[in-house]
Order: sequence, then C-alpha cells, then structure tokens
Amino acid sequence: MPKTEVPVQKNEYYDLTFEDLTHEGAGVAKVQGFPIFVQNVLPGESAKVKIIKVKKGFAFGRLMALTEESPERVEAPCPIYKECGGCQLQHLSYKGQLDFKQKQVENVLSRIGKLDLDRITVHPTLGMNDPWNYRNKAQVPVGEREGALVAGFYQQRSHEIIDMQKCLIQQAENDDVVQAVKEICSRRGIRAYKEETHKGWLRHIMVRYGQVSGEMMVVFVTRTNDFPHKTEIIEEITSRFGQVKSIVQNINIKRTNVIFGDETNVLWGEEYIYDSIGDIRFAISARSFYQVNPEQTKVLYDKALEYAELTGEETVIDAYCGIGTISLFLAQKAKKVYGVEIVPEAIEDAKRNAELNGLNNAEFGVGEAEVVIPNWYKQGIKADTIVVDPPRKGCDEALLKTILDMKPKRVVYVSCNPGTLARDLQVLEQGGYETVEVQPVDMFPQTMHCEAVAKIVLKEETDA
Repeated sequence: MPKTEVPVQKNEYYDLTFEDLTHEGAGVAKVQGFPIFVQNVLPGESAKVKIIKVKKGFAFGRLMALTEESPERVEAPCPIYKECGGCQLQHLSYKGQLDFKQKQVENVLSRIGKLDLDRITVHPTLGMNDPWNYRNKAQVPVGEREGALVAGFYQQRSHEIIDMQKCLIQQAENDDVVQAVKEICSRRGIRAYKEETHKGWLRHIMVRYGQVSGEMMVVFVTRTNDFPHKTEIIEEITSRFGQVKSIVQNINIKRTNVIFGDETNVLWGEEYIYDSIGDIRFAISARSFYQVNPEQTKVLYDKALEYAELTGEETVIDAYCGIGTISLFLAQKAKKVYGVEIVPEAIEDAKRNAELNGLNNAEFGVGEAEVVIPNWYKQGIKADTIVVDPPRKGCDEALLKTILDMKPKRVVYVSCNPGTLARDLQVLEQGGYETVEVQPVDMFPQTMHCEAVAKIVLKEETDA
C-alpha cells in the first residue's frame, strides 16, 4: 500500500490561520485538511508556526510569531501561565471565554447529539463577576529542586513541577498556607516523594478552605505512615494560621500517580471543616467531593432546581449524588429525595449533611447508579423527576434505560462534559424525551472546562 503523504514536515515553518480550539485549549489550523495543534493561539488569528512533531493524522507546532491577532486576545496576568498546565484560556478575554463555551456546547449538541438547535435554546454562559481566586481547594504535587521543596501544577504534558508562589485561580488563603507548609517542611529537611524511585516522603499538599466559614484544612499526602517533626510542624502551622481547624495525614504507599491512598488519619483538630452553599451547610472531610467553586455551584444548582420545577409533591432521584449537595438543594422543595453514589464515604457524608440541615426527607444508598436505581424501580420507587450529575464519562447505558422505562416527567442533567451530555441526550430523545433548553455555567474560569445543565421533559408533557 502506498504511504499517505503528510502535507507538513518537522522543523519546517508555515503561515497558518486558526479556526478553532481543542478541548485542551490548543489552536487548530489545517494544511490541506491536515490538522495542526498549536498552544497560545486563538480562533481567527494568523501566525508563523514551526512544526515540532508529526504524527500519522495530525501535527504539533510551536508559535513563532503572531501575524494577525484576535480582538479577544488579552495579556495573561499569570507569570507562569505559558509553562503551567493549570489554565488554558488566560490569553482569551473573559467575554471570549464565555462565548466560546456557549459555542462549544452548541457544537457538540449538533455534531455528537444530532440535535436540532432550532428547537433547543442554548443560553449564553453564566459567568462570574470576578473570574479569579475562586478555587477553594489547592491540591499540589511536591518535588525538590536545589535542595529545597517545590510545589505547584505540572508543566503541560509533563511531570515537571512548576514551582508556584501563588495561583491566580486559587483562593489567596490557600496559596498562603501551601507556601508556608512548603517552607516549614523544607526547613526541617523533609524529602519529597520521587515516583521514579519510589523514595521520599511528602507526595502532595492539599489545603481546603470554607469560603463562607473561613475554616481551613491541611492534608499531607505521604508515602509512609510516620511523620518526621510532626509536633513542631503542626505547632508552627496552627500558630501562624488561626483559621486552620484540621490537619490530616493521608498515606499512599503505592507506586502510582493517583493522589490519595486508603488510610487517612486526623493529626490535629477536627475531622471536618464546614462551609455553606446558599442555605445548605456541609461538613467536608479530607476526601469529600465538594465543588471547588461554591459561588458558581450555587448558580448551577439554582438552575437545576429551576429546571426540576418542584411543587413539594414530587419524588426525586438524584443519581451520582456525592456528599448530597444537589440532593439537599432538591430536598428543600421536594416531597422525597433518593440519592445514590458509589463511594461509601460520600454517602456517609451525605447522611451527615442531611442531619446537619434538619432535612429528613432525603434517603441515600450506596452503589452504582445503574444498579441501585433499577432495583429501586423494581421495588416500586418511581420518580417524578430524575437528576443526574455523572462523571466525565457520562451516564451508564443501564441507567439511561431505567430512566426510559421509569418515564419520569422531567430529567435534569448536570454535566461536566458537554460531549457525553450530547451523546446521552440523543439516547433520551430517541426514547421519548425532548431537550427544551441547556444552560452552560462557567465553573472553571480561565480553563477549557465547561459545565452545563439541561432541562429534558417527557414528550407527552410537551404535547399536552
């Protein structure tokens, strides 16, 4: 078979015009239909590009010079933006980011979901008044350089840690504590874990911050269960930061890049810190899943609640309920809420949070949503509304089948991946549902990530 000719060559220079962005934030240009991916360029821009890697179906290039700039281009304020892999869109104006995310949702609904956008409203993305310093959880790997500890995000497509003094999308309080912990441990000769040799002790530093409560938790993720200089380190942290209410050690003995191990011990203070989203208060442990942008979480959940159209008489099932965040919002307006989550610790947190808020109409079960909900259905539990908030891979086929069998009047789909949202909406539409509207919500400004919530109704309801 003759070898297919690739229209670009490594180390050659090309003048390109960019038409789109990938889900990782790289600009996309084409030469004779052959895609070239280049960082730090925007749609509509033209540039001189050097090809640095050629694959069978695509190539990577390096930006050498911009020849035509987008009107939406801005100067990225972060000094390590081009090296760090944490953000992808700081060079795009915030209005440009919101417009791009709306178009991204429209594109996948049409291309992947094959949905008719003439009958579905995709609203403008709901953004933040101040799209900086929003993350309430800092979780950074630790390394060593020139005899001192470094901590920060990984460089793009590498395991090289970019040492970070502050992160512009983190709460400033988290930055201060991470820097202090790094300095305190460095001064005492604490060694960083090295994945390649499986030596060293400190793997990650995690800091959680309650935006409403002001409470903080510090988590040391370590290779072994000992803790050198424990008393002195704890004393120095707590004396410098009065808002720290909990210091925790998680032990990860495995040779892996997965962050957490199986064992978690409270070293000082409480097992939980507390925070609130709207009127609901949450107890947050070291390993709790809790949204990192509580301000936008309330925007997202308020929209989910609006789409559920609850009157107080409904039975609601919340699939993938986590620690009960959406369930408890729903329980304020519903007759009964059933939540299901595969992580046992999350369900314990959910039960505790229901009790904390005096909500006795929420019941939680442990297991895979695609197993538990069909069993509930067989037992006679039938939902008027089902809310799904699945992981990035979307809903399991068995869960979608159960929804179609159960025929709730409404489905509210909260999505962290527009692509799998579009795929699942197509299944629901083919099974007798109609997507009415989709609301993108910018949970993660300066990044490519986009959340969305979709209102889906049974066609009998729309025909009535």
